[in-house]
Amino acid sequence: MAPAALTSLQAVAQDAIVSPFRKDGQTSFFLLALSQACGWIYFVAWSASFYPQAILNFRRKSVSGEHRGHPASQSSSITFDPPPFLNSGICKGLSFDFATLNTFGFLCYTAFNIAFFSSPLIREQYRARHGGQDNVVQLNDVAFAVHALILMLVVMIQIALYQRDTNQRISRWTLALLSVFTLVAIVTGLLCVVTGGNHASGKWTPVEWIDFVQILSSMKLVITFIKYLPQMRMNAKRKSTRGWSIGNIILDFTGGVFSITQLLIDSAMTGDWSSAIGDFSKLGLGLISIGFDIIFFVQHYILYGPVEPAGEDDDNTADERTRLLPESSTAPQRQ
Repeated sequence: MAPAALTSLQAVAQDAIVSPFRKDGQTSFFLLALSQACGWIYFVAWSASFYPQAILNFRRKSVSGEHRGHPASQSSSITFDPPPFLNSGICKGLSFDFATLNTFGFLCYTAFNIAFFSSPLIREQYRARHGGQDNVVQLNDVAFAVHALILMLVVMIQIALYQRDTNQRISRWTLALLSVFTLVAIVTGLLCVVTGGNHASGKWTPVEWIDFVQILSSMKLVITFIKYLPQMRMNAKRKSTRGWSIGNIILDFTGGVFSITQLLIDSAMTGDWSSAIGDFSKLGLGLISIGFDIIFFVQHYILYGPVEPAGEDDDNTADERTRLLPESSTAPQRQ
């Protein structure tokens, strides 16, 4: 088929997809309102899961769990335990690995959203790569990322100040992973600083600033994937979801669905479906969340349920033998 004919067919197909979302060349007010509603619903749903942990820590003035035979300690030693995503430890207290990884992840995600939302340079570089279309990062995306980062920083301060168990430490695996991420970010950032980070300037540069912030968002996706694994593994190992709240998973699933829905609506309104991939961090977070949430739903409602784990006599014993992330009977917080 001739290139001109193929281009014409592609234009017709795109117009057929986009036309229901436009009226006389103007974006539908209804879809704008629907997009904003979806955005703030996901903001509320995802944000709600951060408060129980911080509130519980504040009330108890402790981040420890019940750990028989080990007195509470303020030790901050670092151990070479198994990777946090494989560790099945025995303390039900707050996982320092989880909190540290989550804080770093949201630091990256906050930088990404602020840059895509407010930086003229990043927006210009995005348009250059996407046929003149703007990215679809919204104010609610920035609000969620900043809010999540603040709450995680609060939790990290609580870890530094409150009572802890002797086995609550940051593993070397976590420090190694974050060291690699930090090194990559520093090297990429320095390349952008030295070379200008902008192809439009006429200077040669291996990476642009938009590549730098997208690398940060990729780090967030890796951390999000890792942090769900311990809970999934522990449910399967115990063949039970007892002592673990399905409520946070329902919130997480709700947030994921509305986040992706907003992204698709915004992409449809701009007529650029590639913008959904352009904001891959938001798409990836939603897909990872929904995927793991479905696994948790199957574990809770079909495979296991909140039954007494085999070989565990009571709730206290179960608590001592099981490491759940995070404390206060919660599933992993959002992504």
